[in-house]
Amino acid sequence: MNLTTLYDLLHQSVEKFGDKTAFSMLGSEDVSYNEVGRRVKQVQELLFGAGVTAGDKVALLSSSMPNWGVCYFAITTAGMIAVPIMPDFTGEEIDMLIKHSEAKALLVSDKLFTKVPKETVSSLNIVIRTKNFSVVSQMVTGAGEAVVPKPEDLAVIIYTSGTTSKPKGVMLTHGNLAQQINMIYGLYPIGVEDSMLSVLPLSHTYECSLGMLYVFATGSSTTYLEKPPTPSILLPALRKVRPTCFLIVPLIIEKIYNSQIVAKFTSNKFIKSIYGIGCFRKLLHRIAGKKLNQAFGGKARLFIGGAKLDERVEQFLVEAKIPYAIGYGLTETAPLVAGQISPATKVGATGPQMNGVKVRLDNVNPETGHGEIVVNSPSVMQGYYKNEEATADVFTADGWFRTGDLGYIDEDGYIFIKGRLKNMILGPSGENIYPEEIETVLNSHVFVSESVVTEQDGQLIALVHFDSEAIERLKDEFMTKWEITRDEWNQKKDEWSKRMEEVKQEVLKYVNSKVNRFSRISEVIEEDKEFEKTPSKKIRRFLYTKRDNKSAKK
Repeated sequence: MNLTTLYDLLHQSVEKFGDKTAFSMLGSEDVSYNEVGRRVKQVQELLFGAGVTAGDKVALLSSSMPNWGVCYFAITTAGMIAVPIMPDFTGEEIDMLIKHSEAKALLVSDKLFTKVPKETVSSLNIVIRTKNFSVVSQMVTGAGEAVVPKPEDLAVIIYTSGTTSKPKGVMLTHGNLAQQINMIYGLYPIGVEDSMLSVLPLSHTYECSLGMLYVFATGSSTTYLEKPPTPSILLPALRKVRPTCFLIVPLIIEKIYNSQIVAKFTSNKFIKSIYGIGCFRKLLHRIAGKKLNQAFGGKARLFIGGAKLDERVEQFLVEAKIPYAIGYGLTETAPLVAGQISPATKVGATGPQMNGVKVRLDNVNPETGHGEIVVNSPSVMQGYYKNEEATADVFTADGWFRTGDLGYIDEDGYIFIKGRLKNMILGPSGENIYPEEIETVLNSHVFVSESVVTEQDGQLIALVHFDSEAIERLKDEFMTKWEITRDEWNQKKDEWSKRMEEVKQEVLKYVNSKVNRFSRISEVIEEDKEFEKTPSKKIRRFLYTKRDNKSAKK
C-alpha cells in the first residue's frame, strides 16, 4: 500500500471497491463505497455554499455512524481541516474547542447538538446534521473552493483527553495519516473479505485510523451500533454481524475475562483446585476460548487491542488459542508506533517498532535498563495547535518525539511499557515505582473493578472501586449463610462492614504477595463511585493523587 494523502485514499477506494458495502448501521442502512463518494460531494457543496473553503477548520461532533466517515472525508479531501470532538466532552469544553480551533462550521449528530451553546451556533458559518445532512443553521452565504491536499498539508486537529484551560490540539498532516495506514497494512493485514464491528468512538485516533481509514483503504466493511456497547447490546450485535476482526480496548477484554472466565472457574471448589495446575488450566482456557469465540460470532480471526493487556488476560488468549494483536502508540503518533500479532507475540510486550519507525530510550536508568521511549516516525504530529511551549516540551533537541512512557526494549526489539513518566513514584531508597504495574495486580483480584495507587506520607495507598457484581455475589453468599432475606439485610450491616474490612485486608495481602518489596501498599481505601475518567476512558489520576485521602472510606 502506498498512499500519500487522504484524497488518494478516498478516490482509490471508491474507484476500486465501488458497490461493495463500506459502512453499515446495525439493523439499518448499508452504505457502499460509491455512495460514500456521492455523499462526500453533497457535504462539500453545503460547506462551499456557506463560504467554507480549503484551509478552514470544520468541527465534527457526532456519535459513530456511516456519515461520520463521510463527513471526515468531505472535510479533509477538500483541503479543509477536520476537528473531531469526543462525544463525552462537556458543553463548556466543546465551546472552548470550537473557539480555540477557529472552526467555521460544525457537523453534528442530533443528541450531541444539545450540548452546543446557542452563542457558538450563531458564530458558525453553517451547522449540518450528520444524520441526513440537513442544515440546522446557516449564517453565511458564500463560494468556498476545494484544493487537492498535499502530503504536508494539515488534515486534522485532534484535542486530547483531559482538556483544560490550555487545550492541546494534535496537528496531523495528510502525510502523517497516509503513512500510518501504509505501516498498519504491513502489520495487521486485512482485505475485502473482512468485516469489523466498531465499538469505540470514531473521534478517538485509534478507532479513526485503524477502524475507519485503514478498513476503508483495504475494501473491508464496518458496522456501527446505535447504542453504547454494553454487554446486553454488544453480544447480540457480535452474533449478528459475525465480524472477522474486532478492535477492542483492554478494559473490555479484561472485564470479560474477570467476569466470565475467572469467576466461573473459581466458583466451583473442585474446578478452582485444578485451575491452578498448568495442564488443567490450559485445557479449561481452551474450552473457554471456543465458547468466547462463538459468543463473538464464530468468525473472528483477529482481536486487536489498542494497548498493553493484563498479562493474565494475555496468557489466557495464548492458551485459549484466540488470535490477537496488540498495538502501542499515542494520538501524537497517529497512533501506532509498535505492534505484535499472534503467534509472534511476547506476553507483556507491545511488540517491536513498525517498519519505518525508529524507537530509542532516553535517560536510561543503568540499574533497571528502563528509560523514556522516544520516537522518530513519519506519523509523528507537527505539534500542538497554537501551543508552542507544549510542543517544545515533547520534542528532543534532535527532533524525536517524547512519549512520556517508561519502558525497556529486549534483545529481539520488543518494547515493554512500565508506566507513565509523570506517574512514577520515587521510593525511599531511590527505587522507581510504577503505580500502573501495581494497579494491574490489584485489578486482577476478583473483587476489584479498578484502582489508583498513590503516595501519601511516604506510604503507598491503594484507592479501590470494588466490582459490584462480585460484591453482590458475596452478599448472596452471606444471606444464604445467615439465612436471611434482602428485607432483613439492614439488620446485619455491622457484620457486613466487618466482612468488607476483611475483603480489603484480603486484597492488601493479595497484591503485596505479588509485587516487589518497595511496591507494597500499606492501606486499601474504598471508592464508592467509579473513578472519574477522560472522554477516552482513562482515569483522571490527578484528581486522586493530589487529594487528601484520609477522609475517604477505609
